[in-house]
Amino acid sequence: MRGYFAIGVEGVSKAMNAGNLFRSAHAFGARFVFTIAADPGIERSHADTSHAAGSLPWYRYDSVAALTLPAGCKLVGVELLDEAVALPSFRHPLRAAYVFGPERGSLSPALLARCDHLIRIPTAFCINLGTAGAVVMYDRLISHGRFAERPLSEQAAPMPRPPHVFGRPRRRRPEGAG
Repeated sequence: MRGYFAIGVEGVSKAMNAGNLFRSAHAFGARFVFTIAADPGIERSHADTSHAAGSLPWYRYDSVAALTLPAGCKLVGVELLDEAVALPSFRHPLRAAYVFGPERGSLSPALLARCDHLIRIPTAFCINLGTAGAVVMYDRLISHGRFAERPLSEQAAPMPRPPHVFGRPRRRRPEGAG
């Protein structure tokens, strides 16, 4: 799969929630994780049984202003807001950093202003941080991955995966350059 994604949190205080989220990020193939103004104790979570902190780069930012992302990486805020795009209608950027807010709170106005996109999971109310993260990562996986089409009915067999189509070779140097 092309591109990459990262998972981050702002203001999270519960180690179990962050541990669950970062373990899922590790499982889904995140390239890095990050925290913004998070409680220092979240790094001691027993929920992160995959030891994501030892396997992935973990960036810690004291404030939204300190947040830096790789060039071309789009910041995607996940928040239950009316103006946010519903996840099933969202086209995931090739290079994205998804950020989730604190328990019993929302992303800060400063972070919302920094986001390139805002998305929401179409639920009746907020769900657990780890669950929300897994839903977003799964949606990214199925929309960016090369999977066979789903069958039209439950009795039908799955469609075969489409063959990979190679493009024309790219030349790194102009013709005749040596």
